[in-house]
Amino acid sequence: MNALIYLIPAALLLGLIGLGAFMWALKQGQFEDLDGAASRILLDDDLPEDQREHRGDPD
Repeated sequence: MNALIYLIPAALLLGLIGLGAFMWALKQGQFEDLDGAASRILLDDDLPEDQREHRGDPD
């Protein structure tokens, strides 16, 4: 029972830290472009420039 004296404030403190981190990320715009992150994984950025597939006019 004495452990609850320490565990309840610790849990509340950790919850407030997590909420603060979420609010900071929300304010910084971390959740603005969710579709861009989903489509960025499909791009072939790891290939060298000469092996990439070029789209558009071959000017």
